[in-house]
Amino acid sequence: MNSFTDSFTINGITLTAQPVCRQDEVLTPDALAFVAKLHRATAERRQELLQARRARRAEIAAGADPRFLRETEHIRNDPSWRVAPPAPGLEDRRVEITGPVDKKMTINALNSGAKVWLADMEDSSTPTWRNVIKGQLNLTDALERRIDFTTEEGKEYKLRPAADLPTIVVRPRGWHLPEKHMLIDGTPIAGGIVDFGLFFFHNARRLLAQGKGPYFYLPKIENHLEARLWNDIFILAQDLLNIPQGTIRATVLIETITAAFEMEEILYELRDHASGLNAGRWDYIFSLIKNFRTRGPRFVLPDRAQVTMTAPFMRAYTEQLVRACHKRGAMAIGGMAAAVPNRKDPEANTNALEKVRADKTREANDGFDGSWVAHPDLVPVCRDVFDGVLGAKPNQLHKLREDVTPDDRALINIASLHGTITEQGIRNNIEVGIRYIESWLRGNGAVAIHNLMEDAATAEISRSQLWQWIYARAITDHGEIITHHWIDELLDEEFARLERFDGDRFEDARDIFEEVTLAQDFPSFLTLPAYARYLTEARERASVEELAAA
Repeated sequence: MNSFTDSFTINGITLTAQPVCRQDEVLTPDALAFVAKLHRATAERRQELLQARRARRAEIAAGADPRFLRETEHIRNDPSWRVAPPAPGLEDRRVEITGPVDKKMTINALNSGAKVWLADMEDSSTPTWRNVIKGQLNLTDALERRIDFTTEEGKEYKLRPAADLPTIVVRPRGWHLPEKHMLIDGTPIAGGIVDFGLFFFHNARRLLAQGKGPYFYLPKIENHLEARLWNDIFILAQDLLNIPQGTIRATVLIETITAAFEMEEILYELRDHASGLNAGRWDYIFSLIKNFRTRGPRFVLPDRAQVTMTAPFMRAYTEQLVRACHKRGAMAIGGMAAAVPNRKDPEANTNALEKVRADKTREANDGFDGSWVAHPDLVPVCRDVFDGVLGAKPNQLHKLREDVTPDDRALINIASLHGTITEQGIRNNIEVGIRYIESWLRGNGAVAIHNLMEDAATAEISRSQLWQWIYARAITDHGEIITHHWIDELLDEEFARLERFDGDRFEDARDIFEEVTLAQDFPSFLTLPAYARYLTEARERASVEELAAA
């Protein structure tokens, strides 16, 4: 950014966005000073870790398959260490509902009957400045029970009694995403530090007074050194506010292929603050494609719809995750059920519920302690399945899964999945990708398309599959070679079929989709160019360094 027409500086932090109503409640001088201390203590290491990601990806692209780390073997072989025992409100996590932190979702999630609400500031939330600030306000308002409201149509949204509400676990943004509206010395603060820092500063004591604590989900971590950085941030944050060490608890999403080779090490780094790992399946598939996209036929996946949790390499990932968690006293949380109920279509509704039930039954029988849903109507299904397996027990930590042998080869045995690439699969990736980005640009990061809940991770799978298929000159089930030219043609056809409406962002969405799908270079995340070009005041093009980041 070159000019800060509306910018002003408080405690060394320059704010460059148009102010949002009530933002002074969030951006107090003390809160900003706190965030600035977290940033200054960690900014250099964060950049080093992002650079290490790029180096690791280059090694994999050059043919080096990830393996279990030799230098951390002593951690995996030491039977004595455990993570901290479950914190108050996290002993029973059989159903977790996820969703963005807008006002309506906040109330619906808290009233859903789930045990945990993953309050998402990451993949299901577009990081507009308004969403960033309003999300913080909504969480504090919910904890203060002042969030009730009535819509213009007269529909009332009111919180249930406090005893009936789930535990809140906040998911900040990943390390790669900058917050370009908060600068120190002209440099953006990491979005994750903004989200974590503001929530922790304003609500840690409030949560402790309510008998719970400040709990977090950590996304996009690629190795144990990134977990160590979060742990150091937790230690510093607790010291700065004189809150006892170990008060914070974090569940790490194992949603990158490299993190799957370091699950125990990640728990070890966070052990005083760790509460578990989650099988973040959609980002995991995206990460696998991203890392191995140029490695030839052995790593080419079939249509997205055919990459299910029963694929051998996905089974290896989830079973090894449960084993790693329970060996160390940590919770294993299952992945997102993407199917969305459709109250207007009984047949589609029945299909969605059956798919979710089968998915959750497999997870519960595998030893998971709970699982995710994206819609309140799915809470009873998930709860029913886990009730049947858990009974009166709060979790399955006793189920050690010693029958599972850690196997690093199995994690990347993609060739064991037999499937096909179809023209319909290609078209679906194009349609879903563009429709999702369009919604994201309008500020909505979670959208139901064809009775599936799409967020940034599923859109990433759509575009990265297309990139990989073009690069590999993959062949469809009808013998057609997938070329840049053919995808271009199909993109024109699919774009022409989209239903347009006043104020839509489809032209912008198409520009972003083409850039992240058809360009010779592969941007690490589609949200980086979209954020830089459309959500920041300067409307800048993302730099090459940013696009390669993460």
